[in-house]
Amino acid sequence: MKKNLNNRILLIVAVLLVFLFGIFRIPEGIGGKALLAALQKQIHLGLDLQGGVHLILQVQVAEAVSDETDNAAARIRDDLKTGGFTFSQVIKPDPNKPELIEVDGTPAAKASDVRSLLDQKFSNEYDLNSGSTDTSWTLTMKPLVEKDLEQKTVQQAIETIRDRVDALGVSEPLIAPYSLGANQILVELPGVSDLDKVKGAIQSTARLEVHPVVGDGQGFSDRQAALASLNGALPPDEYIVPCQGDMACHGSPNTVYLLGRAPVVSGTDFRSADPSINSNTGQQIVRFTLTDEAGDRFWDYTNANVGKYMAIVMGGNAREVAVIKSGIRDTGEIEGSFTESEVTMLSKLLRTGALPASLVFLEDRTVGASLGADSIRDGVTAAIIGVFVVMAFMLIYYKSSGINADLALFLNLVILLGFLGYSGATLTLPGIAGVILTIGMGVDSNVLIFERIREEIRAGKAASAAVDQGFRHAWVTIVDTHVTTIVSAAMLFLFGTGPVRGFATTLVFGLLANLFTAVYVSRVIFEAHLNKLKPGEMVSI
Repeated sequence: MKKNLNNRILLIVAVLLVFLFGIFRIPEGIGGKALLAALQKQIHLGLDLQGGVHLILQVQVAEAVSDETDNAAARIRDDLKTGGFTFSQVIKPDPNKPELIEVDGTPAAKASDVRSLLDQKFSNEYDLNSGSTDTSWTLTMKPLVEKDLEQKTVQQAIETIRDRVDALGVSEPLIAPYSLGANQILVELPGVSDLDKVKGAIQSTARLEVHPVVGDGQGFSDRQAALASLNGALPPDEYIVPCQGDMACHGSPNTVYLLGRAPVVSGTDFRSADPSINSNTGQQIVRFTLTDEAGDRFWDYTNANVGKYMAIVMGGNAREVAVIKSGIRDTGEIEGSFTESEVTMLSKLLRTGALPASLVFLEDRTVGASLGADSIRDGVTAAIIGVFVVMAFMLIYYKSSGINADLALFLNLVILLGFLGYSGATLTLPGIAGVILTIGMGVDSNVLIFERIREEIRAGKAASAAVDQGFRHAWVTIVDTHVTTIVSAAMLFLFGTGPVRGFATTLVFGLLANLFTAVYVSRVIFEAHLNKLKPGEMVSI
């Protein structure tokens, strides 16, 4: 009995058209060049195919921990003063242990009150221990809090790097944790050749901060002069920074400033920043806007310190020192003898936020475009040769039924490329290997079905019954092999890095497509052929 296959054929044609659209969209012409341009626009090539920059970065998470304990130390000083407790110093005693804070010189008679205050304010993040006497205390950041801070630091660094890379106009970048090292980040930027520009944009901490100036705002001739004004002892809540630029150095490049250690606002408080020019002086400047919370904090500080000085610090240098003439809320300007390119880069860095910690480049290299072209040529050549050899084998070994397998194989490739086009996945050289392996898996499925059909024919069954039993019995084996391979590929995707993920992605897409083509499409083709056979005639297999 002949079957009506119109609906099934329409479904196959619809699937073919949908995925062809995913590959080419609407090309600007009908020639080969127009189709190739449309294909290249939809199928993004990875680093190994078009060249680019490969970086492995180490995040110095200890700096983030140190910054956090610096802020905590400043809060401890304020809380003790507010509570009416005297103390001699709040310091971090060991530079190699940034998680430690030491409080010395609190009143012994009020030890229980001091402990109660520190417990109430800091017990969630720090373990509190008293020293040999009741006048000293040690706060140690809890291990879980420290680990969580390190993870957040790495994630924030990834997000900041991604924003900066996007600001450079790089398409399809890979920025992710590097699983082969602790607190490391993998960065791959296809199509980028200027390694120095990328490194400059990524590694700059852009840690622009506004600090209170201790003194009259004129600075000191050198570091020794600054320490002499303090009788040689630098308070723990202050630090010395050098100047940079005419506006801060006043013609003396050795000028240094004594600043309050805790910033009033920092890089993460900036909402936006744009390059501009001072209409009066013609200098390059950056106009900035603070977040609402930072704007309120800045207003409170500047309103309470009119007539005093504040310094704009970037990269550990004072770039501008200015007197506070009135309260400032959420907008302002940064001047500092910048060039036009420096102002443009500073604006981008402030817009994308400050890195939470500095970065160390463990590995940096470029992949040349010529190597990428060779990889494409060799990979595509291998894929084409493999496809033609497999198609020829199927035609020779399975006779007319080989045409069935070849058509299903062609549709499998169309669906796979369409998946890549729709998902925006990046095709890498291992991805091409995944395509070739998909071809082998597709053929393997057809071999299972065809050999089962041959067994049914040798058992004396009619053509239609042999085809039906062949697909019915091979189905379980096909699903089993595909599911186990998909699970393995999923593990590669979850725990692998860029190229390995590219292989896993194309393999999974290809296997899903193969389940449709090898079982559904191939059976429709067989049944269409059976409709044309005369009673008693056998299929060519």
